[in-house]
Amino acid sequence: MKHMRTTSAALVIAIAATTAGAQEKVVVGEPSWPGAKIMANVIGQVIETRLGGEIGYAPGANAVIFEAMDGGRGDIDVHPDVWLPNQASFIDEFVDGKGTVAVSSGSYEGRSGFCTPTYMAEEHNIKSIFDLATPAAEALFDSNGDGKGEIWVGASGWASTNVHKVKVRDYGIESFLEPGTEDETVFYSRLKDAIDQHEGVAFYCYSPHYVHALYDITMIEEPAYEPDQYTMVQPDQDADWFENSKILTGDQVKTVTVAYSKSLETRNPVAASFLANIDMEADQLSQMTYEVVVQGREIAEVVSEWIGANGEMVDGWLGLN
Repeated sequence: MKHMRTTSAALVIAIAATTAGAQEKVVVGEPSWPGAKIMANVIGQVIETRLGGEIGYAPGANAVIFEAMDGGRGDIDVHPDVWLPNQASFIDEFVDGKGTVAVSSGSYEGRSGFCTPTYMAEEHNIKSIFDLATPAAEALFDSNGDGKGEIWVGASGWASTNVHKVKVRDYGIESFLEPGTEDETVFYSRLKDAIDQHEGVAFYCYSPHYVHALYDITMIEEPAYEPDQYTMVQPDQDADWFENSKILTGDQVKTVTVAYSKSLETRNPVAASFLANIDMEADQLSQMTYEVVVQGREIAEVVSEWIGANGEMVDGWLGLN
């Protein structure tokens, strides 16, 4: 029985590879962040090596990629890393409204919040966000000896940094830990030193991200997301954004999926079928991001190794198991 399934799978791939030659090239968009570039390469390599198709890559911001997919001319056919609800306006317009773009049935979760080294969670019971709003935390996270702890909320200019400034205030943490906004590179250097010295450090984090592969860290628990307890106004919306924002719950869990031009269903139906089924696991994407960003490896090499080691998952995307 196993032999029959293997033979059948090989036949399907052979047919796909034969027919792909008569189908159009697929152009995958490449947004700027590392996870998106890696997912773009995963898509490209599967189409090339498993489906025998032709691939191109095109850098672009979210709006540019969605407009191109809407056009259906092959300028850009795929967005590899759509974060929802962040990009919900594009889904509303092009998927639900115009019907020119489709999204994959598979997805992975994106999460954001605060992290601490796992040894702090285990040895000092720093597990809840409210564990940071205590005199004990003030002492544990005081790295410079000034009598007050510190918490990194992100780099200046990030929208998420503003969110986490509000959280630090509204959770009552600000009385004990001073929010810091140094550059990410500067902070990660400090994080390495803190972990090497087994010291306390609390910081903004999200997943997937290479930090989860780089260090043993724990995401600090926050109250479950409640829309009526989560009001965030950004500076470009209101000069009094900080005063007019209120956050008393964790962030909404993000759903990250792949979007593709519906025109592929006629221009390259084999690729469209694959894109409809593609999935990913956040931990695996974090690991690949670590290898690319921290270890300095080439994206194509890392992705090729991952595809080779995860044949069963890729077969699932191709409908072979």
